[in-house]
Formats: sequence, C-alpha cells, structure tokens
Amino acid sequence: MSEEKKMSLTVKVLLGMVLGIIVGLVINLTGMNSPGGFIDTYIVNGLFHVIGKMFVNALKMLVVPLVFFSLICGVCGIGDIRMLGRVGGKSFALYMMTTAIAIATAILIAASFGIGKGMDQVSDSAFSGKESPPLTQVLIDIIPTNPINAMANGDMLPIIFFAILVGISMLLVGTKARGFVEGAEVANEIMMKMVNIVMSVAPYAVFALIAKAVATLGLGLLASLAGYVSVLVGALMIHLFVTLMIVLKVFSGLNPAMFLKKIRNVQVFAFSTASSNATIPVTMRTVTERFGVNNSVASFTVPFGATINMDGTAIMQGVATVFIANVYGVELGVAGYLTVILMSVLASIGTAGVPGVGLIMLSMVFTQVGLPVEGIGLVLGVDRLMDMIRTAVNVSGDATVSCVVAKSEGKLDTAVYNDPDAGMLDTDEAIHIDSAAEAELARAVQSTHDK
Repeated sequence: MSEEKKMSLTVKVLLGMVLGIIVGLVINLTGMNSPGGFIDTYIVNGLFHVIGKMFVNALKMLVVPLVFFSLICGVCGIGDIRMLGRVGGKSFALYMMTTAIAIATAILIAASFGIGKGMDQVSDSAFSGKESPPLTQVLIDIIPTNPINAMANGDMLPIIFFAILVGISMLLVGTKARGFVEGAEVANEIMMKMVNIVMSVAPYAVFALIAKAVATLGLGLLASLAGYVSVLVGALMIHLFVTLMIVLKVFSGLNPAMFLKKIRNVQVFAFSTASSNATIPVTMRTVTERFGVNNSVASFTVPFGATINMDGTAIMQGVATVFIANVYGVELGVAGYLTVILMSVLASIGTAGVPGVGLIMLSMVFTQVGLPVEGIGLVLGVDRLMDMIRTAVNVSGDATVSCVVAKSEGKLDTAVYNDPDAGMLDTDEAIHIDSAAEAELARAVQSTHDK
C-alpha cells in the first residue's frame, strides 16, 4: 500500500478543516451570512448544520456501547482486580495533577501579561449558569439506580462503574461466563468497525462543522477580545506542547514527536465537535491501534478522562478569572489564586457529566473568589471557538495519561507506538466488505433458519 493511500484519511480531514475555515471566512466577511438570507438559512444553518449534527450524533451513538463492551473486555483481559485498582489510581492522580498544573500555568501567564487592565467598559450581559450538583451527590450518582437509564442518558461515570462491576462479576463466575466474554469481545470488535465506518465520512463532516462555526463567529469577536484570546490560546498551546509532552517523556520515556504526529486526527475531531465525550470512539481507536495501548487500560482511561480530565477548561478558568478581575479592578492576591486552582481541580470532578461544564465551572469559581458572575458575559461571545480549542487539549491529555499508565503497567506495545504507519486507517479499508466473509455469514444465517 502506498504512503499516499495510507495517509489519505488524515490528509482529507485536515483538508476539510482548512477548506471549512476558508469557506466560513468568505461567507462571514462578504456578509452572506446575514440573518434570513439564502446562504444563512439554507447553507450555514441548513446544509452545514444538518451534516455536522448528523456526524456528531453518529459519534455519540457509538459512545455508550463502545465504552460498555470495551470496559468489560478490558476488565476480563486484565484478569487481576488489583491491577484495575492501580490503573484507576494512577489515572486519577495524573488527571488531577495535569489539571492543577494547567490552571497554575494559565494564571501565571495571564497575570504576567496583565490582560484586561485599563478596560473601562463593563458587560450588560447577564449570565446565569446551571447549578452544579455538590461533589457528594456526584459520588452518590456514580452508582446507578438504573443502569439502562444511565446508558440512555449517556452518564459516563455510572456506565463506567456498572461495566467494571459486570466485568469483575464475570471473572468471579469463571469458565461459565466464557460465552458472555466471547460475545462481548465480538461486540467490541463490531463497535470498532462502526467507528471506522463513521470516520470514513469525517472529512466532509469536519468541513461542514468548521465552515458553520467560522461563518457564524467570524473575526470580529476575536479582534475585540484579542488580549484574552491570545493569552488563552498561548496557554493552551504551552500546556499541550510543553507540559503534557514533559509528563509523557518523564513518566513513560516515550517519544513526544511521535505522539504529536499520531494525535492530530483526534485533535481535529475534538476541535470540530467541541465534545470530549463525542470524541471517545476516535480517541479509543487511536490510543489502541495507533499508540499500541492495550484495550484493558484504554477502555478505562479514555472514557474516565473524557469525564473528569479538564485541562483545557481549567486553563480557560485561570485566564478568564485574571481577565475579569482586572476588568473590574479586583485584586485577588495569592490566596485568591490558590482558591481558583483548588476550586478548578475539585470542580473537574464535581461537574462531571453536566452540560455546559466550562461556563458552569467558571461561574462557581467567580462566586467563590467574589467576582461578579455577569462578567462571564464579556467572554461569552468567543467561548464557542475557545471551547473547540480547549477540547482538543483535553483529549490530548486523555491520550497522554493513557500512554503513561499503559507503559507503567507493561500494557503498551512500543513497536506499535514507534511505527508511524501503525493503525493507519484508509477510507476504502473502513468500508471494505470481504465477499468471502459475507458469503460465509450468509450461509451460517441460512443454516440457522433451516434448523
């Protein structure tokens, strides 16, 4: 297979993103996105919106069954409950550590640049965040009263708990559960194949998502909040390319350059969807097939990270807190900044699974340190675009921790990790149907019916 063919999906996805930005800017700058116009109604909020939402829904459709079956296979594959505890402990510690480092770095950078100082305008926009459940209630809700309801609602922590419990129970049953284990493995393989099918249409969906976002947002908002946006993006990039890569190298010894090369597809998907949960299928496939992380580790670290790992969101909170404090002339001091760091780390657990989590967490932090919550209105306009960028950082953190934990447990295939072509997906391969296998399956079904 030629190199060009191997790289076809990556090239197409990146091309779709670039073309989406160009088309979106043309629509925005030429005024073709005026409300009620043909382009705005039938193209931006019509065709682009429909294609983008269908793709995001397709990804979300895969999340629950993929996580459920993958976790069951992972637990059974480990075969050692104590190792499961170590994987969970290491993952939690690393996610909390990177979140704390992320917000501390963001505060330091934002304070150094003094963003927001001298602004004599205040926002008339009022923001009312949804009330976040207390940490105690989140801990209680980890155990689902109705697992089916948790799956229907997409509540990740209860799903993770139930799947792990099912896997452990299957280990305790022993050989009697072999048929169930084999069925779960087949189901998991089917779900991964479905991920490949959905990814085969990704370039067109990414184009639609990016074009709609850029056509709607444009460059005006970015220009009006240039200081805030520049510092926030800079802090996110420092965390991605410096902090996470240092963590990867120090704790695992793996090559950061190879990691950054292979993670690009996941970042593009996260940027397009602005949802860590929706990106789980793509992250899972990349971590296992491109990085060589054993499914027994990835099945836990990836969905767990998508739920509680909020490095990008923590960075946004740090930068936004400094920005709004300077705008309103509020001196937070060292104690205030330490409170922001602590609140952000705790909130990354306490607000897991709540929609609009970034702004909810920010309103909690503002209230705690005495900043006016309506100040969020100043940054609300650019939050959608910033959310896309910080989600890409979040999923990069999920993949980093997955590699570190897997390496520490001897569950990472370094040959796969160091092979730049390992796990490369071609769009033709994703939807290729083996005619021989198809005929064999048809005969098996017919023989069952004949009986």
